Amino acid sequence: MSKVALLINLGSPRSPGVKDVKEYLGEFLMDDHVIDVPKIPRWLLVKGIILNVRPKKSAEAYKSIWWDEGSPLIALSERLVKKVREYSDYETFLAMRYAAPSILSTLNEIHDKHPSLDELYVVPLYPHFAMSSYESVVDRVKQLVEEHYPGLKLMFKKPWFDEKSYIKILTKSISEVLPKDHHLLFSYHGIPVRHLRKSDPTSCHCYAVEDCCNVVSAAHGTCYKHQTTKTTALVVKGLGLKDGEYSTSYQSRLGRDPWIEPYTAERLEQFPGEGKDKLAIVCPAFVSDCLETLEEINIEGREEFLSYGGTSFISIPCLNDRNDWAQLVADWINKESL
Repeated sequence: MSKVALLINLGSPRSPGVKDVKEYLGEFLMDDHVIDVPKIPRWLLVKGIILNVRPKKSAEAYKSIWWDEGSPLIALSERLVKKVREYSDYETFLAMRYAAPSILSTLNEIHDKHPSLDELYVVPLYPHFAMSSYESVVDRVKQLVEEHYPGLKLMFKKPWFDEKSYIKILTKSISEVLPKDHHLLFSYHGIPVRHLRKSDPTSCHCYAVEDCCNVVSAAHGTCYKHQTTKTTALVVKGLGLKDGEYSTSYQSRLGRDPWIEPYTAERLEQFPGEGKDKLAIVCPAFVSDCLETLEEINIEGREEFLSYGGTSFISIPCLNDRNDWAQLVADWINKESL
């Protein structure tokens, strides 16, 4: 019996051109896990408004971080898979939730190479659960398999936000870069507060109970904010940081609805006035550097922080294709496939 694994990352436009960026944003924003409103209002919002104004600006942002080999996220994901293949006994494939290589095209490739395959191990490359990331991948894979390969059994890697092996590697990656005199900011991708409430299986915990992230609840299994809070706490412990030496914030807010606070953009303005003029930022919601880390943080965030009086700014790389990270992913595959 063949043993096969599939790693799935977010995705990227084919190029930083406006046409390709518009196509990518259209697929991304029409996902009802991302903009969770009925289809017709979502279509009117995305097709009628956002895609008429945002692609040009987003294309300029992509151009500022584009590599000779293409999209940084795609290139780094490919490098990771190449190393995972070296460490794993089982064949590993790569797909993107949006754009190319698509999940369906990769499932077809897997089927062509392994027509008798009856089990597939899927690793959504997100450490934390969110309906707009992890859940979107899981639901899309299930949908496509049911439509095209209904006999295929699926196994999914659960979010690993608090796994000791992952925390150890993340902590090490930060310690290798973090100067002792810099304040450390954990900047996670933000999500709307309503997504937290929708993902709460109890329907009565998230943003309903005081200090909800630290009060034990069944909601924590699908609570993005709790899981990011837990990652921060474990890494802080590993680094030996004290109160006042680190902060947590959430970036990439879109629209006017309430999102998880505090917002990274606001904190970057405030830090210098609080005496924190030397700053290091890590973005643990991402395993691969991408637009949100390379442009939003390392270009826009850097300029903003320094313009408000900051004197030093360090952007800590994602895990990308680190050998220890690739080995861990391979270990997950090997253990699940025993």
